[in-house]
Amino acid sequence: MGKSQDLYVKAKTLIPGGTQLLSKRPEQFLPNLWPSYYSKAKGCDVWDLDGKQYKDFSYMGIGANVLGYADEDVNAAVKQAVDDGSMCTLNAPEEVELAEVLCELHPWADMVRYAKSGGESGAIAIRIARAYTRKDIVLFCGYHGWHDWYLASNLGDDNTLEGHLLPGLSPAGVPKNLKGTSFPFAYNDQTAFDQLIETHRGKIAAVIMEPIRNYEPVNGFLEHIRAVTEQEKIVLVFDEISAGFRLCCGGSHLVFGVDPDMALLGKAISNGYPMAAVIGRGIIMQAAQDTFISSTYFTDRVGLVAALATIRKFKDLEVEKILIRNGEIIEAGWKQLAEKHGLEIKTMGIKPLVLFSIKSDHEKEIKTLFIQEMLERGFLSTMGYYASLEHRSEDIAAYLSAVDDVFAIIAKALQEGNIKAKIKNEVCHSGFKRLT
Repeated sequence: MGKSQDLYVKAKTLIPGGTQLLSKRPEQFLPNLWPSYYSKAKGCDVWDLDGKQYKDFSYMGIGANVLGYADEDVNAAVKQAVDDGSMCTLNAPEEVELAEVLCELHPWADMVRYAKSGGESGAIAIRIARAYTRKDIVLFCGYHGWHDWYLASNLGDDNTLEGHLLPGLSPAGVPKNLKGTSFPFAYNDQTAFDQLIETHRGKIAAVIMEPIRNYEPVNGFLEHIRAVTEQEKIVLVFDEISAGFRLCCGGSHLVFGVDPDMALLGKAISNGYPMAAVIGRGIIMQAAQDTFISSTYFTDRVGLVAALATIRKFKDLEVEKILIRNGEIIEAGWKQLAEKHGLEIKTMGIKPLVLFSIKSDHEKEIKTLFIQEMLERGFLSTMGYYASLEHRSEDIAAYLSAVDDVFAIIAKALQEGNIKAKIKNEVCHSGFKRLT
C-alpha cells in the first residue's frame, strides 16, 4: 500500500462511502491495492500520489475525457475564461453561442437549458416534461442518475427496499409516496413497453431512455417508441449522457434518425469540465417557465467554453471516427487473444464504450485478477474500454500485449482451479447493474 491507498483509508472516515461517485470506489476495481488518487493526468497517462505512472485504458474520467486528460485546446479556452472571470452578476455570452451550436447539431431542437451534471440534466428534463403535460408518471429504460424521480422506481412492493431494478442502489430517503410514479422497461422489449403504456394510459408525462447502450436497437424499437409517444402525447427524452459525442458529433440518435422531444448531453461534451445540457423542442422547453429551475453555477462560464472548444475539436478532427476505430481494434484484440488462450469471451456495447466478459463461474475473481495483473504492467483497466483520442496506436499495441500476458495467466488459473490463490488481496465488489 502506498500514499494513494493510505489516503483512501482516511477518506472513509471523513466522506460517507469514501468517494463522491460510486463508479470511482476502489473496491469496485482492486480493494486495498487500486491507486485511488491521482496527482496528475495528461493525455492517457495518470500519476498516483507515489509518482507511479499508468496508462488509462479503463474509464478515462468515467467517460468524460474523450479528447484525453488536460487537452491543451480545451484548457486554453478554460484558462482564458478564468482570467476573464468565470462568474459574474451578468450572464456569459457563451450561453447563447453554445445554445446555437447545439441546436445546429440537432435541427429538431429549438431551445437549451444548462446544468453541471448528467443527473441534474435528467431531473430538469423530467420536471419540464411534467410541467408541460401536467402528468406525473415516467417510463424509463437504462440508467439516469441518483435523483428521487428515478430511484422511486426502486421502492418496490410489499414494503421492501430491495426493489427490482438496480441491485445495491437503495431508495432510502426517497419519499415512499413517490412509489408508482416511475416504471422501468427493458431495452428492445417492445411488448413490455406497450404493456406499460396500456396500464398507465393518459397519466404518462415522459418516456426517458438511452437510445443505445450495450446493444443495437432491433425491429424498429426506437421508431416504435417514437410513434407511440407521439400518438399518446408523451414527451420522449433521449439520455445521451453516455453515448453522446461518441458515434457522431452530437447525440447518438442522429445516427439512428429518430428525433426525441428532449435530449440530455453531458460527459464528453466538455472533456472533463462540469457541463450538461438539456435540448428540446421550443413548445416543450418553454414549460420551464411554468416551474422553478434555477442555480447559480448553471451560469458558470468554464463549462460553456469547455463545451465549445470540445465541439470545435470534434468537428475539426472528426474525433468520433477515431474513437470508433480505437474501440474496434480493442474489441478485435480481446477476441483474438481470448481465442489464443482458450477463453470464451463475450463483448458488447458501442465501439467507443465496449465491454467484455469471460464465461466462467468465477467472474468477479477473473475481473479482480485481470485488473491486478494489468495494474502491475502499468495499465489502469477493467472489463471495458472507454475510447479516447489520446490512445495512440503504440499505446493500444502495448495494452493488447499486456492483455495477452494476463489472459494467459487467467487461462492457466482457470485450468488449474486456483484463480482465488492468484489474487493478492480481496475480490472486487459488485457494482450496480444497468437495465439494458
